[in-house]
Amino acid sequence: MAFQDIRKSRKYLSATDIGFVLGVLILLGALLVLNIYLARELEGGEWLFLRWSSVRAALSDQLEPYGSTIAERVQLLVYGREAFLSEYPYALNDPLYIVLLYAPLAWLFTDFAIVRGIWMSLSQVALIGIVLLSINLSEWKPPVWLVVALTAFGLFNYLSIDSFLSGSPAIFLTLLYLCILVALRSFSDELAGVLLCLVAYQWELGALFFLFVLIFVFANRRWSVLAGFGMALAVLLIISFISNSGWAISYIRAVVFDWNRGADQSFGTTLAYIFPSLSFPVGRWIAMIIGVVLLFESIRSVNEHFRHVAWVAFLTLAVNPIMGFAIFPSNHVVFIPAFVLVTALAWERWVKNRMLVSVVLLAIVFLFSFGLYYSQGLFTEMSLYSDLLKILPPVLTTIGLYWMRWWAIRPPRIWADQFGVRK
Repeated sequence: MAFQDIRKSRKYLSATDIGFVLGVLILLGALLVLNIYLARELEGGEWLFLRWSSVRAALSDQLEPYGSTIAERVQLLVYGREAFLSEYPYALNDPLYIVLLYAPLAWLFTDFAIVRGIWMSLSQVALIGIVLLSINLSEWKPPVWLVVALTAFGLFNYLSIDSFLSGSPAIFLTLLYLCILVALRSFSDELAGVLLCLVAYQWELGALFFLFVLIFVFANRRWSVLAGFGMALAVLLIISFISNSGWAISYIRAVVFDWNRGADQSFGTTLAYIFPSLSFPVGRWIAMIIGVVLLFESIRSVNEHFRHVAWVAFLTLAVNPIMGFAIFPSNHVVFIPAFVLVTALAWERWVKNRMLVSVVLLAIVFLFSFGLYYSQGLFTEMSLYSDLLKILPPVLTTIGLYWMRWWAIRPPRIWADQFGVRK
């Protein structure tokens, strides 16, 4: 091709495209300004403050990021005092290579309100990504109005609002899990392995998801995933030890301390508070039964169509809080993909009334999340309200997934089913 032909074939942005890009940038700028304002006016951001202040303390004050000094600063933000032994200590328990991801925010900004505003803006964008990827993994093509409704639900339900106001990384971790599933489906195995390294960030969210991905990888002999995981982990560990050679011992000590202090936040302990008359460890028995069921579901799904795989993956995220890890309501945003999948399956199941069913599902879940929050005044004991807020979302999400299990695990619809739909 001649040079003149190459010049003629080059594509330029039209005025419409430029206007669209500028409009998006203006919208994001306005969103950032609004979130910085909200960050100064609203309480919260404790989870972000924990990581950001840890990095800043390490960079400027030469303090140990896993030390008690940082935890005490966060406790003052959350409780207005140091935490009691029965309360969560907010001690850093992330691997150092995860903590270093916060370094740009800690290095560039000294005003936490600005940092929190940036985090909230990115969280809201990530929530949109969660909804869109969940729709994609559900192998569903809903109408535009329903995509908009689901996006609005993802942004404005109480679980999402609680998550990004508290500075929880759960939103980004949920997006991470979905990206891993998309990478596995598209056979981008090295990328899936690299992303899998970051799942160590908050095991109370993704421990079972991590194990399920390993089962899937070994069952399908997708060794490139392990290669990508190993190489990425090696690089991240080298960077961590160069930054702080003694971090591993402090990290392990912090994990053990956090596990012991977080035991009061577990599903079994919460059930014991609600039902003090129970004379046996019901939480432990429930965890064992769920573990066996989940192992069965995982093994059965590894060679099936990918929506079946996605269903099991979402199930691991739903039951993970029930398995003995500490439960925090700010992490419940991880249930959004499961809800999208249930809505997709209901759309396929009830063809004649699909619009009504979808709207009703959206309304019920949306109102339930806010209703549970605003009903706290009805409880004479705030501890009971807090316990219900912790355990009801994972339990109901699990029930919802099993409600639609048959339609999720069955093979893609045959032509006879499609004929019936058209008819």
